[in-house]
Amino acid sequence: MKLNYKIIFHFLGLLLLFNGGFMLLSALISFIYKDGVTFQISLAGIVTSVVGVVVMLLTRSHKKEINKREGYIVVAFGWVIMSLSGTLPYVLTDSIPNFTNAFFETISGYTTTGATILNDIEVIPKGVLFWRSTTHWIGGMGIIVLAIAILPLLGIGGMQLFAAEAPGPSGDKLHPRITDTAKRLWLIYFGYTIAETLLLNLAGMSFFDAVNHSMATLSTGGFSTKNASVAYWNHQPIIQYIIVLFMFLAGSNFVLSYFAFKGKIQKIIHDEEFKLYFKFVLVFTIIAALIIYFRADVSISSIEHPMVWGEAESAFRHALFQVLSVVTTTGFITADYTLWTPFLVVFFFGLMFLGGSAGSTAGGVKVVRHLILIKNGFLEFKRTLHPNAIVPVRYNNKAINRFIVFNILAFFILYMISFIIGALVFSMFQIDFQSSVGLSASSLGNIGPALGNFGPVNNYSALPPLAKWWSSFLMLIGRLELFTVLILFTPFFWRNR
Repeated sequence: MKLNYKIIFHFLGLLLLFNGGFMLLSALISFIYKDGVTFQISLAGIVTSVVGVVVMLLTRSHKKEINKREGYIVVAFGWVIMSLSGTLPYVLTDSIPNFTNAFFETISGYTTTGATILNDIEVIPKGVLFWRSTTHWIGGMGIIVLAIAILPLLGIGGMQLFAAEAPGPSGDKLHPRITDTAKRLWLIYFGYTIAETLLLNLAGMSFFDAVNHSMATLSTGGFSTKNASVAYWNHQPIIQYIIVLFMFLAGSNFVLSYFAFKGKIQKIIHDEEFKLYFKFVLVFTIIAALIIYFRADVSISSIEHPMVWGEAESAFRHALFQVLSVVTTTGFITADYTLWTPFLVVFFFGLMFLGGSAGSTAGGVKVVRHLILIKNGFLEFKRTLHPNAIVPVRYNNKAINRFIVFNILAFFILYMISFIIGALVFSMFQIDFQSSVGLSASSLGNIGPALGNFGPVNNYSALPPLAKWWSSFLMLIGRLELFTVLILFTPFFWRNR
């Protein structure tokens, strides 16, 4: 079957139109705050929108039918096209005049990685900062899911696109129609963003900062409007606790949020992934907090000064915040955890491979994959003792198809191979071992802060240009869960069948 190129380009045009619309919204913010770059951002929005409309008009006679192959192409190239066009506000305003740096910042936003090349964030015009946070927010729930919500207007079914875009191995649906699922997901996402904005504003954060940090939190992105990230508010613990709450929600399955709003609490209580996710966060927080509190070489006063609610509370809060920030791949920081003893450096490095829940905006491997791998590992002992027994892996009291288990095993192996290759390539740019493995794990897991010279208090500006492109590629395949992008490099994908 030949590829339906017209529908691919039609959809890419639609995404450009979306992108242009959000740029114009950023231009409005620029106008309100009178930051002097309203014209440039408006020009970026108009150019992007016009190109999108022209492409849609030229391909309007397409077949209104999309299969899996076209879905994968639209998702992978959609992110690239969005990132390329998303550089315009940075380049035209001279906020990031270098194209490589502008592309890196943009794809870091869309993939919700949160790695930045900006050395002084606070001098960037507010309209550009808002655009930077918007790239997070769009990417958080998925550009494609957003577009699926209006596909009925185009007469196109969107199941194939949702299958390619939806994070994690689970396929839970809120509604039989995929477009209604997308709308409900976005409603929850938007509602959480509004709620966090209001709470942060009431807690003492300016409205502009509150909006930007809410978009970065719900998308598990991590772009901040301050050079010190959330450490800027170390003297206001309530602000950090609010962000903690919404990081936890963003890292959990959004389908469970829907069930909570419908009063189906039992579904949440009995969900195995959610229970393990909660236990992971709790146990890891306790471990980190105890080490921060009791180790003599970890000075609490070096984390924040003056002391606000006591040393025990401070140790607990910073441990909880950083554990959640890494597990959910948000990447906000309240302190430099690479100074919290060698054990905690390795500890947080290990957390980079955990990830949030499937169906969340978090990156990483995902908790459910770890859960199924662990269960399958234990069952292998039983199968060794009883080779003739049929012992299926069970999840939420249901037997899992062995092909799903094979898929998860393949994903994990591919993820680790990608991490190793990623680190090897970084080392080719004369980057030291600790920094290379940190960069690879952080880029692939969409986390942001890495280790070594690219740790929590540093940025990625010192990366060589080619290394930035390699990091961008790792961000993309990590955000789209490897298969969606890597399958495009296989010869059989492009064969007409």
